[in-house]
Amino acid sequence: MLEFTQFIEIFIQYWEIILLFFVIAILYSSVGFGGGSSYLAILALTSLAFTQIRAIALLCNIIVVSGGTLIFAKNGFYNWKRVLPLVAFSIPMAFIGGYLKISQTFFFILLGFTLVTAAVFMWISKYIAEISKEKEYNSSIIKDASFGGFIGFVSGMVGIGGGVFLAPLLYLTNWDTLKKIAATSSFFILVNSIAGLIGQFLSPALDTEFVLNWNLVIVLLIIVFIGGQIGSRLSANKISPFVLKRITAVLIAFVGLRILWKYLFM
Repeated sequence: MLEFTQFIEIFIQYWEIILLFFVIAILYSSVGFGGGSSYLAILALTSLAFTQIRAIALLCNIIVVSGGTLIFAKNGFYNWKRVLPLVAFSIPMAFIGGYLKISQTFFFILLGFTLVTAAVFMWISKYIAEISKEKEYNSSIIKDASFGGFIGFVSGMVGIGGGVFLAPLLYLTNWDTLKKIAATSSFFILVNSIAGLIGQFLSPALDTEFVLNWNLVIVLLIIVFIGGQIGSRLSANKISPFVLKRITAVLIAFVGLRILWKYLFM
């Protein structure tokens, strides 16, 4: 059990990370995301082992989107006949992605490309939403399952929920209303984060010395829970996310490029 004095010590030692996680949880949950890409971007700049970085990001994802998912469900934003094909294949693929043994170098290169790609999607999200209005979605269970499976696999390896890739894809295909896409992304992130995390912890390739700093993890989970609750309710007030997305895009693009420079050219 985390004592109050320990909480204060952790807060003082890691106040920059805690503050950034709080802000990220608010911003991402307001548009149905968990924030995994930004959590990873911040943690990648620390000295934590990459196995811990993935686990912490997924744990935070789960906490943030759980509240949003319940709120979306309560307000009837889920069309389960369309949502289930997206996650039916993504869940096992996210588990496999988390279960696979990958090297630290491969992880950070994959993370770098993932962050840069996510930043691009965030930056152009407004244009994607505008283009999607002119398109008509052709429903296909196989197509949805394929999209979900691929995104789930990559998400499991990297340590994100995949919503940052799923949402733009759904926007481009005019899959449904903006609110229902946000709800679907939230649920997609939740189940894939859980599957990826289980895969990581069950992997026989897990470092025997892998130990989470649970005091830090507990503080971060409390902070992102509060931020997630705030953001989920801001979403109900229809606050525009586009400017916030672009600010976040600049952050994760910078970190992604920095990681790629380090692991590809140095």
